[in-house]
Amino acid sequence: MRVLLQRVSRAQVTIDGDLSGRIGAGLVALVGVHGNDGLRDAHFCADKSAHLRIFADDEGRFDRSLLEVAGQVLAVSQFTLYGECRKGRRPFFGEAADPAVAEPLYVAYMDRLRQEHGLTVACGVFGAHMDLEIHNDGPVTLVIDSPASPTVDR
Repeated sequence: MRVLLQRVSRAQVTIDGDLSGRIGAGLVALVGVHGNDGLRDAHFCADKSAHLRIFADDEGRFDRSLLEVAGQVLAVSQFTLYGECRKGRRPFFGEAADPAVAEPLYVAYMDRLRQEHGLTVACGVFGAHMDLEIHNDGPVTLVIDSPASPTVDR
């Protein structure tokens, strides 16, 4: 599983002009599911999202987690995080999970944040074309890959 986190002052997602989710300060989590992912990957990424110390303390250092700042999460499914662009000019999405596999793991990621960590989680609609309004804070953008995720040769 791959989760791209963006620290935000606020964010919202709309679908066909209708508001689907809105948050204040916290994280936008763009969630991509790999074809080999399972529940363990969703839990790993949710736990890491909740506990990463990427919010400033009183001295301006990254020393507080989403939990410590009582932040919120806007989770959006995004299979394009597994787009392979090294060859040709059109991304290849063969590593992304099929929707029947991806959707339950996307939901498991959100459920873990809500149930295990007590976080407020808003979301888009899986598979829908969405408009995101993201007000980045910093900006701070990080990528979490679950341990089983394939890595790029460097």
